[in-house]
Order: sequence, then structure tokens, then C-alpha cells
Amino acid sequence: MAAPSLLNWRRVSSFTGPVPRARHGHRAVAIRELMIIFGGGNEGIADELHVYNTVTNQWFLPAVRGDIPPGCAAHGFVCDGTRILVFGGMVEYGRYSNELYELQASRWLWKKVKPHPPSSGLPPCPRLGHSFSLYGNKCYLFGGLANESEDSNNNVPRYLNDFYELELQHGSGVVGWSIPVTKGVVPSPRESHTAVIYCKKDSGSPKMYVFGGMCGARLDDLWQLDLETMSWSKPETKGTVPLPRSLHTASVIGNKMYVFGGWVPHKGENIETSSHDCEWRCTSSFSYLNLDTAEWTTLVSDSQEDKKNSRPRPRAGHCAVAIGTRLYFWSGRDGYKKALNSQVCCKDLWYLDTEKPPAPSQVQLIKATTNSFHVKWDEVPTVEGYLLQLNTDLPYQAPSLDSSAALNMPGVRMDPYRQGTNNIIPNSISDTVNSAKTEHTGMKGTLMKNTPDFKASTDSNAILHSSLASNASNHNSVEDMLRKNEGPHTSAHIGVLSCLDLRTVVSETSVSSTVSSTQTMVTQQTIKTESSSTNGAVVKDETSLTTFSTKSEVDETCALPASKISRVETHGAAMPFSKEIPSNPVATVKAGERQWCDVGIFKNNTALVNQFYLLPKGKQSISKVGNADVPDYSLLKKQDLVPGTGYRFRVAAINGCGIGPFSKISEFKTCIPGFPGAPSAVRISKNAEGIHLSWEPPTSPSGNILEYSAYLAIRTAQIQDNPSQLVFMRIYCGLKTSCIVTTGQLANAHIDYTSRPAIVFRISAKNEKGYGPATQVRWLQGAVVL
Repeated sequence: MAAPSLLNWRRVSSFTGPVPRARHGHRAVAIRELMIIFGGGNEGIADELHVYNTVTNQWFLPAVRGDIPPGCAAHGFVCDGTRILVFGGMVEYGRYSNELYELQASRWLWKKVKPHPPSSGLPPCPRLGHSFSLYGNKCYLFGGLANESEDSNNNVPRYLNDFYELELQHGSGVVGWSIPVTKGVVPSPRESHTAVIYCKKDSGSPKMYVFGGMCGARLDDLWQLDLETMSWSKPETKGTVPLPRSLHTASVIGNKMYVFGGWVPHKGENIETSSHDCEWRCTSSFSYLNLDTAEWTTLVSDSQEDKKNSRPRPRAGHCAVAIGTRLYFWSGRDGYKKALNSQVCCKDLWYLDTEKPPAPSQVQLIKATTNSFHVKWDEVPTVEGYLLQLNTDLPYQAPSLDSSAALNMPGVRMDPYRQGTNNIIPNSISDTVNSAKTEHTGMKGTLMKNTPDFKASTDSNAILHSSLASNASNHNSVEDMLRKNEGPHTSAHIGVLSCLDLRTVVSETSVSSTVSSTQTMVTQQTIKTESSSTNGAVVKDETSLTTFSTKSEVDETCALPASKISRVETHGAAMPFSKEIPSNPVATVKAGERQWCDVGIFKNNTALVNQFYLLPKGKQSISKVGNADVPDYSLLKKQDLVPGTGYRFRVAAINGCGIGPFSKISEFKTCIPGFPGAPSAVRISKNAEGIHLSWEPPTSPSGNILEYSAYLAIRTAQIQDNPSQLVFMRIYCGLKTSCIVTTGQLANAHIDYTSRPAIVFRISAKNEKGYGPATQVRWLQGAVVL
């Protein structure tokens, strides 16, 4: 039986922008978070291209150009990366098309393409109601409806069951049509059916599944085509097969094909002799077919249809799009009025979560203070909120200032006061250290102008049940550190963490910025620069980097193309503990022995944490968020964070199916005051000597800044043996907030591949107490290796 949570429908009502008029016979595809809709008709055939951003709930009309196709309905519509192909469809009553158009969504550029005809046989005839499915570099065309009459006013329907392959060129353009030789019994002619392609992850060849359709009567048969052997068959299924239908939708998520709506027979209607002039009956029934087990499961049966507001009303000729594990449905017709000789169309947008969300990334630290953490985690697509939890049992211990461990390490030369010395800092002590990374991302290729947000950039303080949110970002790792008063690798700054001041980073154009709603472009390929704040200059880089929706720029001088998009990513890790605490201080305590406490439920993927809720054992006050049971925080006692204390964090995402699994656990420690913050607003620009590295002073210097030190990760045999252990050479020490990194120094740079190829720099400030946390900058190299 299906989980009841699958029936937790949501109607979208808070969208903005120009909403397309109601219609049927339209088609839709998804590119990332965008639902792109074309064609369809109701009182005329639509020729506009409409886009809906599922993150910002915004409709917009992109400014398309090129060979713009005429409006069409019941056409083929597939998406290959960021290009869309349109084939056939009805262009006016009785007149059908067999033309092929390509849309490059990265530029909103239409182009009419002319495939070569088959080596033997004719190309596909004009048609509507066919299926057009993509797998690999081929599109598969099956069936449809043709007009036997040359006079478009004299419509003589001919149902088709021909089958074509269309080979695509990489990136843009097509090769041509071919007519594969198939084995087995071919499905009967039909139109307004569905076809999906599915391939098991572990084994098997890709298979196309054709379901239902119309051929004088509605059909409920299921056909399978093995695309390797080109063999047709009718798989035996279990469970209750949905009623015969046409004009329905079929969408694959995971190993399930979800079938929704369509035109079904009247009760008592003879399916074999269905009349054509009767009132049409649409359905809102909803089923799925497990494509691994060939078993049907009914989620909403026809007997349950009651047109309540809790789910979409019956419809046919609608569109459906899968974005992540969420299904979106828009418009369609819900009947036909003979008296008016017109369709009755819906204008509503619904979505349905089909399973609980996956676990987010580990909680990532942006900034720590004496009594708070600024944290984030990777955004999970199509969720309604996040449950953040913490626990603690690590007592505060004063940092040890003994530097002998670092001073006596073999092979380590340390002179923090001489610029240009080759001070090598290995990453090798068993204490833990904080890190926080900020990534600036520039995207090669086309400029993204007037861009509705691809990522959530909604109100940063929007929290469902807690008042602990903010808007910034970061990531996490556990590291070794060197000790006392030998530059920014010392332990004198224990307990202090800062990061790049994101307010100083100005946006030229941002993935996360919601700008004008007139045009968006979908782009690929990136060149990036990352930076991070660390408690100590010796920190291993994390391998999983995530997008954060904050306005930022890659500096004009960062060797990036003039047209670019940028985004910020920030990452953090556990705070350092003194040597009296074991290198893995939580290993001695089983996770199950701690009680997890809620920080709150957050709408966005960031939080400012300065307190948490105490939930007495066995006394849970339960309320609902979506379909998830969560505590009623108004009835719980709050507990403040305290200085110098370690806390463990985990987070889970929430959608209409409930709370998903929790992330892996991260550990952070609140700070001890007195040490300077990290330098901010790091810039990298090329010049004749190499690169110019500059930064701004810490926003919280905690006194006078005495000097800065900058380091470069270099190639050594130690790194080759253990790539996670970076080795740094000091390249600058002084009072200036900039330095030159020469071409010769860059020639010795280590290219870090733990996440994306990058050269790694670290910069730290020193006051009377010592060095504070280092800002780490990963200068992303793309495919370039210096």
C-alpha cells in the first residue's frame, strides 16, 4: 500500500508574474528549478513560451528570438540538457505539423532544424498526439493522429503506430531520422497516449513504456520496448490497472511511473463502442506503476473523486513535470460544453511530494561567537523547511599555549616575521580546528540577465517555528593545527572563528538575485574562486561544496570572462580543543546516549543559533508542519549557548511526506573573546608578475592589527602520499593588506582536487593576543593545471 503522505497535495497560490492563460494540449519540461511550458490551446493556439520558477514562485516570459515556431498543441516536447526540441502538433484545426525546432534555453534562441530523412522510407508525416521521448542522444517518436484529407477543413482521422528514431548532435542540431526494425507485436495505433523511458540502475537495458491512448476508444494497455534489442512486449502487471484513458500524463520519479488524470469512459460506457459525441468525463485518479516489479498501486481511485479543494479537480490535456521528487501539474481541461462548443479549462497549479526528502549535507559553520553560531547546510530542492537539532556534553577547557609540539616537529621551519621565507606548515597535529569557506563562482559563456532566481533567495528571517534564522552560508571539516605564536598556525587564537564579510562582496549578476522577470538564461560550466575562514592556517579542505543564495561577484580581475554569473559558498568546521581533550573527543560517548534538542524549524538553509529548546523525555508536545509531527515550541523552555563549549549539530529536511533522514553530525565550539577576526573581502587579480592578492582588515580586530600573514599550498611528496594533508609556504608577512604572488611561486602551487581543482591561499591577522582565524581562498582553475 502507498503511504498516505503521498496524497498531501499543495496548491500554489502565491506566485507572481504574468500567469499564462488556461489551456489544454500544452507540454512542459524542467530545467533545474524551472518549469518551461509551450503551446496548447483554448480559444486559439498559444505560441508563447512561459517559464515558472518553482523556487521563487514566479512566472515570466523570456525574450525569445530566432526561428520562433508557430503555436502548436499536442506536440512532442523534450529537454536535452539546456536545449529543448519541439516536433509536430496541431498548428490550426485540421492542419498538423512535422517540423522540428530547437530552443537553446541558455540564450532563449529558437532554430528550425532539418533532419536527414531515413535511408529507406519516408520521414514522419504531420501529426498530433504522438509521444516523443529522449534517451541518450536519441529521441523516439511513436504513434499519433494524422489527417488523411489534404483539406484541413475536412478532417479524416488516421491513427498511427509507426516508430522513428531521431539522432541528435552533441550540444545543438540533429543528424537525422531512421526507422528501426523492431521485433514482436507492435502496439495498436493510438494518439494521446504516454511514453516514458526507464533503465534500472544496477542492470538491464533502457526500456520505453507506452500506456493508454485513444483509437476510437480509450485504451488501458501497457507496452514495453527494449531499446537495445528493439523488441516489443506486453509485460504482465500486478495490482489494479487504471481505467482506460487518453490525454493523461505519465512521469517517472525513481523507479515509479506516476499516471494522473485524463479522459476516461463514462460509467457503464461500452469501451469497445465508445461514441464520439458524448459528454467528456475527466478524472483526477492517480496511480503509479513500479517499473521494477510491474505492480500498479492506486493512490486516488475514480470512486474517491469529489472535486474537493484538497487535491486537483479532474482534468485532461494538462501538463506534468518532475522536479526532484516533486510532481507539478498545471492547467488542462475538465470537460466539454456542447451548448457552448467549447472547452472548460483549469488555471490552477498543484504539486505533490512523492517521497520524503533526502538527508541534507552536514551542518556547516559560517561564524562562531562566544554565545552563537551562524550555520548553514546545502539546500535540498523542493522542501518546505528544515529541522535543526543540537546536543552537547563537551566541557569547556582552557586552551594550552605550549608551543613545543609545533616547534620540535622535524622538517618544519618557522619564521613568522620575515617576508618571503619558505616556511612550510604541515597539517599534522591531532587537535581539531574550525574552517569556513566562501566560494565565488563565475560561469563561462553567456550572461544571465534579468534573472528570476534559480535558488531560494526568499526572506532570510522566514522561520516556521523559531526566531533563529539569518541569511549567509558555510561548510565543514575536522582538522589538525600547529601550536603557539608561530604565525597564523598557532593555537593562541583558539575559540575564535570568522569568515569573509559577505556584505563587502558586490554583485554584478547573481544566480540568487531576483531581478526583472522578463528574461532568464540557463547556463553551464564554471570557473570559480573560493575563500574560507579557518581557526588556524592548517586545515584540510572539504570535498562537498554547496550553493548558497547570496549576492556576490567574482572580481573583474579574476581571469574570468566578462560575461559571468556568480554565487557564494561558505563552509566551516569544528572548533579546536586543547590537547587535554582526546583528538576525537566524542568517540568515548555513544551518540544514542545524548538527547537531541531542537533549535527550531527553518524555512531557509541558514540559521543564527544562540539558544535551543529543552524537550523533557517522555513529554513531547506535538504540532504539525506540513505532514510532519514536530514539537510545539511555544510550550518548551529555551537554553542559551555558552562560551567555550562544543556542540554537535544535525539537520533534516521536511516536505509534504514528512521529515526525512538526518544529516551526518558536525561539531563546533563557541569562541573565547580577544583574538582578531579573519580578513575579509579577498580579491585575486592577474598582473604581469603573477597575481595580486588583496584583502580587507577583520571586521572585529579586537585591538590593533600588528601584521598579516599569507600562505600558499605547495606541491610536496607528503601531499602526494596523503592528498588530504595540505602543506603551506608563507608568501607574505607584514602590515599591508595586499601582496604579489609571483609566477615562480605559483609554479610550485599544489592543485587541490578534493572538491574542484583549485590553488589554495590562507590569510590571517595578528593582534596583541596572537593570530586569529585564517581566511582560506580556493582559486578555482577549471581544467587548467599550472
